[in-house]
Amino acid sequence: MTKHPNTKITILAIESSCDDTSAAVIRDGAVLSNRIANQTVHSDYGGVIPELASRMHDKNIVPVVNQALIDADVSKSDLDAIAFTKGPGLLGSLLVGVNFAKSLALGLDIPIVEVNHMEAHVMAHFAEAPYPEFPFICLTVSGGHTQLVLVNDHNNMEVIGSTLDDAAGEAFDKTGKLLGLPHPAGPIIDKYAQMGKPLYTFAKPSVGEFDFSFSGLKTSILYSLQKRVKEDPNWVSDNMYDICASVQSSIVTILLEKLEHAVEKLNVKSAAIAGGVSANSALRNGLLALGKKKHWHTYIPAFNYCTDNAAMIGISGYYHYLAGHLSNQSVSPEPRLTITASSKN
Repeated sequence: MTKHPNTKITILAIESSCDDTSAAVIRDGAVLSNRIANQTVHSDYGGVIPELASRMHDKNIVPVVNQALIDADVSKSDLDAIAFTKGPGLLGSLLVGVNFAKSLALGLDIPIVEVNHMEAHVMAHFAEAPYPEFPFICLTVSGGHTQLVLVNDHNNMEVIGSTLDDAAGEAFDKTGKLLGLPHPAGPIIDKYAQMGKPLYTFAKPSVGEFDFSFSGLKTSILYSLQKRVKEDPNWVSDNMYDICASVQSSIVTILLEKLEHAVEKLNVKSAAIAGGVSANSALRNGLLALGKKKHWHTYIPAFNYCTDNAAMIGISGYYHYLAGHLSNQSVSPEPRLTITASSKN
C-alpha cells in the first residue's frame, strides 16, 4: 500500500550486484546517505572472483546498512520500503542483497521494490539537479554492459543498442591486463592517457547501427602490442602513456559516434552517459564537446554516482514505489536481467 502523495516516503536501498556493497537512504527522491564498502581482495587476480565477492557482501552488508541509517539520521521504523538490485549481476552477490532486503522488510512489515541495475545507472541522473528532460538518450557504460537507452520516463526505458560481445569497461580492463596494469585498469589508463598522445590506431568494429563490439578492438590491440614488442622488448614500458592515450581514444570514439548517431536518428535533443566508465575524463569531456557542437542538452552524473552505488537503486526504487510497482517475498535474483524485461509503463 503506497502512501498519500503528501506524506514523506523514506526508502532504504541495497546494491550488491558485483563487488561493492552499498546502502543508501532516499526520502522523497532526495539522497540522505550513500555508503559503499569496496572490495580490494580481487586485485591480486586480475578480475572479480564471484565466490570471494559474495563472501565479502555477507561480511559488509549489516555494517554498511547500519551506517547508511546513521548517516541519514533515520531509524528502521521510519522506513516505508526497501529497494534492492534484482539483476543483472553475479548470482552469489545478488543473493546476499536480495535475501537481506526480503528478510529485513519481512521483519519490519514493509514492502520491497525490485530494481534493474542498468535502469538504476540511468536514474543516477535524478540524484542531483539539473535533471534530464524526457525523452533523452543515455549511453550506459560499465565493466559488464554497454547500452544505448531511449529514456521516455522514469519507469519507461527501451534499449535500442547494446554490445554484441565485450563491454567498454572490459575493453579497458583486458587491455590493462595486456599492459601489465593492475585491476581495475580503466582509471589507470585514463590517468596515463592524460600524459600521452593517441599516436597509434587500432581496428574499428563494424556492427549494427546502434550496437557495439569491442572484442575485435581488443584483438587488434593485442596483435599490435605483440608485433612491436617482438621488435623492441621495452616498447610497452617506453610508450605506456601514448599507448593508453591511443586505446582510450579508440574506445571513446566508438562510444560517442554511436551516441551521436542515435541522438540524431531518433531526433531527441538531450544526451547522457552513465555507469562506471562515465567517470572516464575523455568520455565526459567528449560528450560535453559534442553537445556544444550539436547544441544538445548533455548530462553527466557526479563521480560518486557513476560507479555501483545504492543511491541510484533508491532513486529508481522511489519512482517504482510511486507507480505502485511493488514486489513480493517470492522474488529471486536474475543475473541476466534486461531493461526490457524489468521496465514498466
